[in-house]
Amino acid sequence: MAIQINAIEHVIKILVISLEGRLDEFETPALRKMCDDYLDSGIIHFVFDLSLVTMLDSSGLAVLISVLKRTRLKDGDVRLIFPTSPDAMWILKLTKFDQVFKSIEPSQIIPEGF
Repeated sequence: MAIQINAIEHVIKILVISLEGRLDEFETPALRKMCDDYLDSGIIHFVFDLSLVTMLDSSGLAVLISVLKRTRLKDGDVRLIFPTSPDAMWILKLTKFDQVFKSIEPSQIIPEGF
């Protein structure tokens, strides 16, 4: 009997969104729309590079949580490159979101085991 060989290729798209400056109520509508568009197109793996974010407020956190919930419903995930600014990192620690989101180093844009 001849061997039967089956090959299935899986391509995983990971969207990397780099942000710089303030992620506040004035800036989040554009980010929310962009994320919604990508989610609607089937992207379910996101990396948010917050390393250059200088300030993060509750509306910015709301966008990140919304994307996290929607991706996990589809077996996806969200990873963060944490901010280097103490002010931006403070809100992540205060809300304990630094424990909710998996973090990666900037050199790991495509994290192992994503």
